[in-house]
Amino acid sequence: MSDAATACIGAGRMGRGIAQCMAYAGHDIALIDAKPRSDEDFDRFRKETLAEVEAGLTMVADIGGFDVAVLPELMKRVSVYPVAKAEQGLSRAHIVFEAVPEVLDAKKHAFGLFNDHADNNAILASTTSTMLSTELAQYCSDPARFLNAHWLNPALLVPLVELSPTDQTSDAVLADLTGFLEGIGKVPVACKASPGYIVPRIQALAMNEAARLVEEGVASAEDVDRAVKYGFGLRFAVLGLLEFIDWGGGDILYHASNYMAGATGEDRFAPPQIVNDKMKSGETGLRAGRGFFDYAGRDVPAYQKDRMGAFLNALKQAGLHRPPSA
Repeated sequence: MSDAATACIGAGRMGRGIAQCMAYAGHDIALIDAKPRSDEDFDRFRKETLAEVEAGLTMVADIGGFDVAVLPELMKRVSVYPVAKAEQGLSRAHIVFEAVPEVLDAKKHAFGLFNDHADNNAILASTTSTMLSTELAQYCSDPARFLNAHWLNPALLVPLVELSPTDQTSDAVLADLTGFLEGIGKVPVACKASPGYIVPRIQALAMNEAARLVEEGVASAEDVDRAVKYGFGLRFAVLGLLEFIDWGGGDILYHASNYMAGATGEDRFAPPQIVNDKMKSGETGLRAGRGFFDYAGRDVPAYQKDRMGAFLNALKQAGLHRPPSA
C-alpha cells in the first residue's frame, strides 16, 4: 500500500521519470495526459507510457538497483488518465507536478486543470526549466500553493531537485514539498526565481567552455571529456564548487581568474565582485578560517580527512584507486 497519492499533469519524458520515482518510493501517481485524443489514440498512448515507465525501472533493476521481482508491485502504483478524466487523477493528490511542454498555452491549460480539479490543499509544482515561478504563479488559483520544482534527468537516479518558490509561496508549502522529496530520497535545494536555476546556469557555462576548447583546437573532444571525468567531475562530486574555493583558497581563484582574463582578453574569466571582496577582507577559505563558509570552531584536520576519505572512496568506485607499488 502506498503512503500518499501524487499526480503529474503531462505524461511525457519528465512525467514518466517522476512516475518512476513515485512508484519506486511507494507512492501512487496519476499521470494526466493533457492532450485531447481519441479513445483509440489514448489507449495507444497509455500503453506506450506504462511501457516506458516499466522499461526505465527494469533497466535500473538490471544494473543492480533493486530486485526485479518487485517490479509488478511498483507498476500497480502508476495510472494514466485522459484529459477528460483529469478530475479522477487529480482529486486525491496532495502533490501535483506539472510537466507539459515549455509552451505558455500548454502551461495555462495544465494550471487550469489543477485549478478546476485538484484538492483545495494540494500543492502545484511546475517542473519547467525555462519559465520562472514568478511568471507562472499568476495562473494558479492560489499562488501560495505554487512553486517550481526542477528535476534533473534521469529523474529516478539524480537526487537533486531545485525548488524555486515565489514571494507568495507559503513557507509551509515549501517545507511540505521539501520534506516529501527528502522522504523519497531526493536532495532538494531552494533558489530564487532566476533564469537557469543553479545547475543549468553552471553547466551551461561549463559545457560552452568545453565546446570552445574543441572549437579553438586546444584539445580534442575525447581529451576534454577525459579531463572532465577524471579531474573536474571527480573532485566536484566530493567538494561543492564553493567548498572547493575555500579548500584551495580564494586567493588562488582570484589570481588565476585575473590571469585568465588578461591572457585571453575575455571578461568571462574575470572574478566576480564577491571574490574580489573576500580577497580584500581576507576571507580566503580554510586557512583564513572563513571563506564562503565559516570554519571557526571546526576541527579542520578532521574535516579534511573526512573529505579525502570521500575522495578515495570515489576513486575506488570508479576503479581508479591503486595500492602502492611494492
